[in-house]
Amino acid sequence: MLKIQSFLPLALKYKAVFLDSYGVIKNYKGLIEGAQQTITFLRKNNVAVRILTNDASRSQEQQVESFHRLGFTNIEAHEVITSGMMAKQFLQHKILSGKIAYLGTENSAHYILQSGLEHISVNDINLNEIEDITAFVFLDDEGFDWNVDINKTVNLLRRKNIPVIVANSDKLYPVSKNNVAVATGGLAKLVESMLNKKFIHFGKPDSQMFMYAFDELNKFGTFSKNEILMVGDNLNTDILGGNKFGVNTTLVLSGNTSAEEAEYQIHASGIIPDFVCQSILQ
Repeated sequence: MLKIQSFLPLALKYKAVFLDSYGVIKNYKGLIEGAQQTITFLRKNNVAVRILTNDASRSQEQQVESFHRLGFTNIEAHEVITSGMMAKQFLQHKILSGKIAYLGTENSAHYILQSGLEHISVNDINLNEIEDITAFVFLDDEGFDWNVDINKTVNLLRRKNIPVIVANSDKLYPVSKNNVAVATGGLAKLVESMLNKKFIHFGKPDSQMFMYAFDELNKFGTFSKNEILMVGDNLNTDILGGNKFGVNTTLVLSGNTSAEEAEYQIHASGIIPDFVCQSILQ
């Protein structure tokens, strides 16, 4: 039987809280009622807050704007860490020539592919003219023709042995209370399986985002890992990532993991959170 704890007394034991975005602060309906009040309460009690999201389609500033539109008005850009930031850094330092091909929206491409190199949508690629393509990026689950462009992606990566970057590792995301949609990470896993190749994944559960958030946090004070709590709704990304990085973890039941399924999923996956809370509102 799962032990459900109250979130606020738990969070006050830490100097910083890392929060997932979707399923913790917001959901398919918008901002989760009371989430902003909780974050304000934590700040008033000198608990630093950082939002770690696998949404690679927006910059930090665009993420903040999207929160503002939902009514979450007191978040600042430096408090948001995205998987897109990690992918962008990799591309800027590792891909120094040629064209970067991408699957996703022009908006996410404009943000992430600012390395000074030309980038090209899969839709615009001629498979007979691919000599100058030096990297491929899975960016977003929108902005392309699923019937045509995924097949073109497979054929491009069969013909060219180039680095493949997955900017968002999420396989699914909720679109309603009971339904999900295929996310970028799910498409990338499918293509990886078909081609028997390993891609470069950014975002939770990989440790790079946690390390970046940890280093940035320590610019504002002195924090050790045992003073940080990671809060998320997904065992395979948020909780596994926090466990691997060495911080305490809290699974909340307000998003991808329901109260009815939580105990079974924990036992089946072997991914064990340190704590379980209904949400961050209590």
